[in-house]
Amino acid sequence: MINLGVLVSGNGTNLQVIIDSIEAKRLDARIRIVISNNPNAYATTRAKKHHIPAFIIQDNKFSNREACDKHLLDILQSHSIDLVVLAGFTRLLTPLFIKSFPMKILNIHPALLPAFPGLHVQKKAVDYGVKFSGCTVHIVDEGIDTGPIIIQAVVPVHTDDTEETLAQRILKQEHRIYPQAIQFFAEGRIEVKGRKVIVKDQPEIAGVLENPQVEIFK
Repeated sequence: MINLGVLVSGNGTNLQVIIDSIEAKRLDARIRIVISNNPNAYATTRAKKHHIPAFIIQDNKFSNREACDKHLLDILQSHSIDLVVLAGFTRLLTPLFIKSFPMKILNIHPALLPAFPGLHVQKKAVDYGVKFSGCTVHIVDEGIDTGPIIIQAVVPVHTDDTEETLAQRILKQEHRIYPQAIQFFAEGRIEVKGRKVIVKDQPEIAGVLENPQVEIFK
């Protein structure tokens, strides 16, 4: 069983799914602490409802981001955290933080990386006219959504999709793949070779997706 520290900024639906997966014994982990940079984040209320310690650490209370992250690290390390999980955490972590948890920080991004990193990605996908979008769990490095990819889920983009409708469909897949990525870590099945993440004892997926469907070569 691994100890998780979860960083949040907002509503916390991914946090809730992780909590639910642990309580249902689908996930071999325990959340030792939840930390938010937003005092109004509902995610901290979710944590408290499940008797999980929740802290607020606001950037503007510190002289710089490095000082804030040093305090954040002190709290996480005092709770013997094995894996840091970003669940809607809205600010970039400093190199100081990332180097303190090498290859042990996860993030989930609502696009198929490396396409559409950063913010407002569902709108970017709709505006660009892609036929598929989805979500990605990746290991955090010092770039913006550039770390090695662990698992992705794909959803079709409909012709009448808006940013909101696409986001809702992607969020359902986030709730499926994020606990799975954490479980891979808990089972010791993650191996990183350069940019590639190898999940041990995991079969390759066969088949193909197309949108719209191909009709003349069925």
